[in-house]
Order: sequence, then structure tokens, then C-alpha cells
Amino acid sequence: MSVSLTESAARQIKKQLEKRGKGIGLKLGVRKSGCSGYAYTLDYADLLAENDAVFEGFGVKVIVPKSDLEFVDGIELDYRREGINEAFKFNNPNVKGTCGCGESFSVG
Repeated sequence: MSVSLTESAARQIKKQLEKRGKGIGLKLGVRKSGCSGYAYTLDYADLLAENDAVFEGFGVKVIVPKSDLEFVDGIELDYRREGINEAFKFNNPNVKGTCGCGESFSVG
């Protein structure tokens, strides 16, 4: 199982954690949502749970609940600025389809 992040994503995570003043990393998960099935969840991680997997890149930790690993295995988390918009982007090889609005995804 693997989760990776780009240098741009790592910089943004560090920046957000420093601004917040605490946290050990970014928590990445999925939840049932939308018309395609699942949506990503992002949150700060202050503690590690027993069922968490930890991935590191560029000095930043990404924490994923083990129950969500099958949905995000091989994902690359990126952070991009496009015009006036900036956001995390999910390059997930498991995605078989997305809904028209981009809110949710399905896996095969």
C-alpha cells in the first residue's frame, strides 16, 4: 500500500499546520457521497489511532485509516494553483469514474 505527495502538497500541508499551531500531519480518508459513490475527506491529524497507516514524504505525514486504504492505494496528493483557484488534487489510479461536478468518484 502506498500514498505519496508532491513537494507542492507537502509545502502546503506544512504551511497549514504551522498556521494552525499544532498537528502531526494531514488525515486523508473517504466517505460515501455524491452520485458516483465516494468523496475524499481531508482533516488535520493531532493523534494517531490504532487503525491508522502513516505515509511520509518531504518531511510531512499523511495519515490514512486502514479501512480506507483500498480506495486510496497508489494515490498521489498534489497541490495546484490554477488561476485564482488553488486546491489539493487527487491523482488516484483506482478511480474508474467521477460524477459530472467532480464531487465524487467510483472505484472498480
